[in-house]
Amino acid sequence: MTESAPLNAAVGLVPTGSSPALLQRLWCDRIGAAALIVLIAIVLAVWVGPWLYPASPSEISFDRALLPPSSAYPFGTNDLGQDQLARILSGGRISLAVGVMAMAIAITLGLFVGSLAGFYGGWIDGGLMRLTDLFLSLPQLPLVLLVIYLFGELVRQVLGPEQGVFVLIVSVIGGLNWMSVARLVRAGFLSLKYRNFVQAAVALGANPWQLVRDHLLPNVVGPVTVAATLAVGNAILAESTLSFLGLGFSPDVPTWGRMLFDAQNYIEGAPHVVIFPGLAIFLTVLSINTVGDALRDILDPQGK
Repeated sequence: MTESAPLNAAVGLVPTGSSPALLQRLWCDRIGAAALIVLIAIVLAVWVGPWLYPASPSEISFDRALLPPSSAYPFGTNDLGQDQLARILSGGRISLAVGVMAMAIAITLGLFVGSLAGFYGGWIDGGLMRLTDLFLSLPQLPLVLLVIYLFGELVRQVLGPEQGVFVLIVSVIGGLNWMSVARLVRAGFLSLKYRNFVQAAVALGANPWQLVRDHLLPNVVGPVTVAATLAVGNAILAESTLSFLGLGFSPDVPTWGRMLFDAQNYIEGAPHVVIFPGLAIFLTVLSINTVGDALRDILDPQGK
């Protein structure tokens, strides 16, 4: 048994619509559409750009160190003579991958905890919400720094220097950002599980898994989609912060945050080494958050 449009209207639910319809409505929002275009351009640039601009991001040449932007080097070079544009395009893949993977972990944990708390209620709800409150009360940045300091070397030895750091950063960022999703899902389940269509499914013999899969989760897709979009931007900022503090990827892995860390001593003499990676972070996070806000207005018009 699935929920129909008339039933949506009867019980006061707001249908989220299909993906094409959602994109069409997003396209009608000028600011949201502009942000989506910028975001698509950034994603295409970091994934296709290295083939279209095949300069090596790791080649060192001190003869061309700290060159300003030019036709030969559109974004200039850093203190090691490495092409800034090539490094931004290459590092953007890692920064975006960190954002997406950390978001996936946060959404998965949030869905699991929120579904259990909202569906079963009682002592399960109470215990899981106290756990959520505990995680919310933790100082995230100091905790992330502590975890990376304690386990960074061990993970590097087991998984390798690059893969180990990637897995550790993604796991820590995702594992500390699921709480808002859990609360959204729990609130949605609590408001839905006593509705007529859910009670009708129970009367027809639906088991708990069927209730969650077919009737409850589909009706919290909207808020979770918005939370997922915003979580990507937050994860990119978190990774950039860690790399800027020198606790992220190694110097030969050019994430945007790492590029800022390496360039901090050359801000006055060669500002381009800071401007371009900083601009990449700014535009990416701004476009992601703007798209998230536009999706929230579309999926939850009553919250405007």
